[in-house]
Amino acid sequence: MEKSFQKSALIVTLTLFFFIPVSISVPFILFHGIRDQCSNGGVSSFVQLLSNLSSSHGSCLEIGNGEQDSVTMPLTQQASVACEKVKQMKDLSQGYNIVAQSQGNLVARGLIEFCDNAPPVFNYISLGGPHAGISDIPKCNSTLCELLKTAVYTDFVQDHIAPSGYIKIPTDIKDYLEHSKYLPKINNERPNERNTTFKDRFTSLHNLVLVMFEGDAVVIPKESSWFGYYPDGASTPLLSPQQTKLYTEDWIGLKTLDAARKVKFVSVPGEHLRIAQDDVVKHVVPYLKNQPASMSEDLEILHL
Repeated sequence: MEKSFQKSALIVTLTLFFFIPVSISVPFILFHGIRDQCSNGGVSSFVQLLSNLSSSHGSCLEIGNGEQDSVTMPLTQQASVACEKVKQMKDLSQGYNIVAQSQGNLVARGLIEFCDNAPPVFNYISLGGPHAGISDIPKCNSTLCELLKTAVYTDFVQDHIAPSGYIKIPTDIKDYLEHSKYLPKINNERPNERNTTFKDRFTSLHNLVLVMFEGDAVVIPKESSWFGYYPDGASTPLLSPQQTKLYTEDWIGLKTLDAARKVKFVSVPGEHLRIAQDDVVKHVVPYLKNQPASMSEDLEILHL
């Protein structure tokens, strides 16, 4: 009987020990914006800063050759490349967090929504992402820009210029829905093609942090970083996220996440992607720090 009592006491002690809250390190990946690449000093320094401040391992995930492919590779293909890379990264196999800059957010969302049999994404921090699209291309006079302005919904432009996938001209919604090959899909905008799997995957996020830059002159309108946009068929008024059909009809689960208090609508001063370190510490780092877990998740059961 004494031995039985000692064994029971040991089991109770071990059970309590295994459920002591501990922290597990969750890695993060970063997606850079258009005309950038992981090897550029600004990107690599930002990844290192986030790693240092959060004490979590981070890396920049490159798509193709970086800068050139960020312009010319269609976003559907970029998301597919990201999907396959993530599934091959062993350190992400138990889950990870995402930080994305500008256009990189649409690659990140494609990864979250489209990627089958992928490890889970816990927290997703979006910095200046054109989630609801852009209505104009500022300060752009090249041949490429001219094509985006005059032939954006042609197959050639959609297949060869990445930003064409998220240009949404509010007064040309018919052509946009019929011919744009990326944003209508990722936002579940086509009435007869709404995919519940995309919504389920998006709503599985633990936290969605949407950072808008108050002086943003690249993402037009800047409220697109929060999923705000214009009503179909008109360039006024500018709708808040909560006034859009994407939100009210919950096409991708943004309303569901918001109701669960998992969405953080953050506004910071500065131009596009110009974020102060204090704002990084306040709005980004908390979602990259080690995650709580019970030791029972990480230790093998002892057979007594």
